[in-house]
Amino acid sequence: MLSITSIPGIEVGHAGHPTEKTGCTVILCKNGATAGIDIRGSAPGARETELLRPTFMIRHIHAVMLTGGSAFGLRTADGAMQYLEEHKIGFPAGNHVVPIVPTAVIFDLFDRRSTRFPST
Repeated sequence: MLSITSIPGIEVGHAGHPTEKTGCTVILCKNGATAGIDIRGSAPGARETELLRPTFMIRHIHAVMLTGGSAFGLRTADGAMQYLEEHKIGFPAGNHVVPIVPTAVIFDLFDRRSTRFPST
């Protein structure tokens, strides 16, 4: 049986809070990957997804972050960006690299699964 990590260059990580029902999953594409998105719903929680439009200059992403915590969860992408930047993985921008990490959250605040939010 194949899994997403059977694809060369793809790594997956997950972190969850030890006592709360919250967490995040990151799919790392260190060599870059082509991506697209279909946004639905009346109040999507997302970051960097506009870059996935085919007419924009960004052609590859370096990770995808999926998380809970509603809009508070968007900051989980900061950790993935920091890791990738430290490993010099990202879009070349002069003397810097800018990791491209589209992020999507679910609105899970009403069910009171967690009172914790990601920290920076």
